[in-house]
Amino acid sequence: MKQKIVMQVCMKCEKCRRKALQVAAKAEGVSFVGIEGNEKNKVVVIGEGVDPVELTKGLRKKVGHADITSVTEVKPEKK
Repeated sequence: MKQKIVMQVCMKCEKCRRKALQVAAKAEGVSFVGIEGNEKNKVVVIGEGVDPVELTKGLRKKVGHADITSVTEVKPEKK
């Protein structure tokens, strides 16, 4: 099951954003990583079998405060 995880992460500078993307990309099962939000403070991760709790722990350890905003299932497009 493919899922979309949105997390709010305390990122004050460009270096913090880069580090957050690197940490999220290293997680197992991740197929897409991006940044959203007006203040560019939300990390979006799409993938299969990604553990949101472990991902949040890693971001807290390497970047700063992080909260899980939402976890939703991504439905495949019908052609």
